[in-house]
Amino acid sequence: MVKKTMLKEFKEFAMRGNVLDMAVGFIIGAAFTSIVNSLVNDIIMPIIGLLLGDVDFTNLFLILSEGTPPGPYATLASAQAAGAVTVNYGIFINAVISFLIVAFSIFLLIKSFNKLEFKKPDLPPATTTKACPFCKTEIHLEANRCPNCTSQL
Repeated sequence: MVKKTMLKEFKEFAMRGNVLDMAVGFIIGAAFTSIVNSLVNDIIMPIIGLLLGDVDFTNLFLILSEGTPPGPYATLASAQAAGAVTVNYGIFINAVISFLIVAFSIFLLIKSFNKLEFKKPDLPPATTTKACPFCKTEIHLEANRCPNCTSQL
C-alpha cells in the first residue's frame, strides 16, 4: 500500500509542468554547454594562445611527480602516458573561460526575456459616478435623487 502511494505521488510530481520544463532546460543546457565548450576550445582559446605567443592552454601543466620515462614532457598527453602526476591548470583556465561565456550568455538570455515579458495594461479605475438623465450633471452611482435638479432616479 505504501509503495503504491509513493509511486502515485511520484507520478503526480513528475507530471507537473514545472518538472517537465526543468527537464527540457537541462537537456538544452547540456547541448548548449557542448556548443560553448567547442567555442572556447576550438575558436577562442587558439586565438588567445596566438595573441599570447602561440600558447596552448590545454598543454599548460605542472609536474608533481615524474613518470617513466622521466620528463621533460612536451604535451599533457605525453606526461599522462608516461604516468606523471600533473596539475592541469591550462584545462582549468579553459573551464573558467567556458563558465564565464555560459554565465554571460545566460545573463543576455534572461535580460532579453525580461524585455519581451508582456505587462498587463493598466485598467482604468472603476467608475463611481453617472450622469443624471435630466440635468446631465455627475452624480454618485447609488444616488436615488439628483442633488442638483432633485429628479427621482
